[in-house]
Amino acid sequence: MKSFSFAPISSPTSKILILGTMPGTKSLELNQYYGHNQNNFWKFMFKILNEEFSENYEERKNLLIKNKIALWDVLQFCDRIGSLDSAIKNEIANDFENFLELHPQISVIFFNGQKAASFFKKYVRLNKDYQTFTLPSTSPANASKSFQSKLDQWKLIGTYL
Repeated sequence: MKSFSFAPISSPTSKILILGTMPGTKSLELNQYYGHNQNNFWKFMFKILNEEFSENYEERKNLLIKNKIALWDVLQFCDRIGSLDSAIKNEIANDFENFLELHPQISVIFFNGQKAASFFKKYVRLNKDYQTFTLPSTSPANASKSFQSKLDQWKLIGTYL
């Protein structure tokens, strides 16, 4: 199955970039980043940003924009059956040179999982140094760590706000 990523959620004032790998099946079906209700991404963001959790996607996007956080995926296209990153084939990366040029205040990049970091390192060459951090995947497939353990690592984002 051919999959295409979404447009980024960002503003010209974004300071932090969070990168996933590629939207999963449920996210593609809903046309929403991290649309699977068992994915912890949005729960983490609301907790880190000390806001009351919302299921409303517009409110979720506005939460990121308000806090100068951009959200995108490393890949713009791939072939994949199902939602597992390990099933990705024939991948093509997004245009980070142009994106980062349009978002000059971004200084730190967080990867949502090892695969996102791996694909980024494989395909992206940057002209500027950025601080980069690989966080545990928020995917329900990443069941080896507890919710709290993952959240504790994700709280690092709060130190860059």
